[in-house]
Amino acid sequence: MQFEPVIGLEVHAQLKTKTKIFCGCSTKFGETPNANTCPVCTGMPGVLPVLNKQAVTFAIRAALATNCKINSESRFDRKNYFYPDLPKGYQISQYAAPIAEHGFLEIETKAAGIRKIGITRIHMEEDAGKLIHDPERARSMVDLNRTGVPLIEIVSEPDIRTAKEAGAYLRKLHSILKYIDVCDGNMEEGSFRCDANISLRPVGQKEFGIRSELKNLNSFKNVEKAISYEIERQTYILEQGKKVIQETRLYDPSNDKTHSMRGKEEAHDYRYFPDPDLVPLIVDETWIEKVEKELPELPDEKRRRFISQYQLSEYDAKILTSSIELAGFFEETAVSLKDKKQAANWIMTTLLGMLNTKGISIAESPVTAKSFSKLLFLIENRTINANAGKTVFEEMTKSLKDPETIVKEKGLEQVSDKSQLETMVDDIINKNPDEADAYKNGKTKLFSFFMGQVMKKTRGKADPEIVTLLLKNKL
Repeated sequence: MQFEPVIGLEVHAQLKTKTKIFCGCSTKFGETPNANTCPVCTGMPGVLPVLNKQAVTFAIRAALATNCKINSESRFDRKNYFYPDLPKGYQISQYAAPIAEHGFLEIETKAAGIRKIGITRIHMEEDAGKLIHDPERARSMVDLNRTGVPLIEIVSEPDIRTAKEAGAYLRKLHSILKYIDVCDGNMEEGSFRCDANISLRPVGQKEFGIRSELKNLNSFKNVEKAISYEIERQTYILEQGKKVIQETRLYDPSNDKTHSMRGKEEAHDYRYFPDPDLVPLIVDETWIEKVEKELPELPDEKRRRFISQYQLSEYDAKILTSSIELAGFFEETAVSLKDKKQAANWIMTTLLGMLNTKGISIAESPVTAKSFSKLLFLIENRTINANAGKTVFEEMTKSLKDPETIVKEKGLEQVSDKSQLETMVDDIINKNPDEADAYKNGKTKLFSFFMGQVMKKTRGKADPEIVTLLLKNKL
């Protein structure tokens, strides 16, 4: 029997507010444990929460960017459960009436092309704290700095069918939230994390199978690997004629396996009820229109503009708009250059290659967009050739010097004097008569031999365009 995976994703994104969702404590990451706390976020008796307006604005912005319908009235509920890092014994969330519903994202994969993935809802909630386990002694300590940090939970429809589609959906959503500047997207710090619900059903069956939930997946690769493993695990169970158990599981990346954590909770397990300390949240059209006007250019819009404005291919534009930082780097680099395509090529190969080798992000690049633009301008105006440009770039990553300074120090200025190069070309052809005759008799691959000889003689500084014309004329 053939089985079809049914996958739904729940993404928790931390909003980029300076203070928490119901109190004035800082949301700054990495502070001394329990430094960013007060009676409200630590759940002291008699305190009252006050909603952070900026958090609501960010939630509206995220809803608009993901094609959601914003509800004019939403409500906060208490989600009751016990855990040592949840000081109140409940989490303030939205259950029956979320702030937004019925959105979608379009994703693209090689196997399935473009697909529309529905978004069930976006709701606001507060984060819990963090347990720190002592490696020396059998004890755990609690840090409540994260308690009360504002989150939005973005719940997809069960429209995803493969691990690759899940990865594409998450990357697209991550990119959008960073573009609209509501979430920093830092997965290592927990600002963007994902739970995945996976079930299998016989191909053609409408009813869903029994699902497992994978908790706290914090990288795109781990999401894809964990889902792939879970599909294999459930397939094996069903092929044995057994039943999948509904449960929550954790992914172990070191062994590339999932293992059981606990039985899967249902909504009734949390005993949701309206929070009596918070009035309904009313979002009027004026507020929505104001946020909509302030929305920046989204990834798909920017990709289309890059294609039309800079005459880039669909592939190039897709890569360059994959993150807002990379798109900004390209535009700052290309703004003063005639050849936008050359700027795109150098960024996608030389720059991204360096970043991948060093294992750093574009934001951490030792070469700024301004310096990179200066380097490409030296190539564009034929002060140096492309080979020399790579040498200069490599030195820029080490010394952080200006490209013009490096060119002068290393004597890399391009040899463009036609008469000087013609003398060299004549000399090389005269010294290699056999190769010249073979080229004239059809062995055109020998052209690269002559080009190499000229470059060797000029230590790579000859203008390749002039040398090519001279060699073609002489041979």
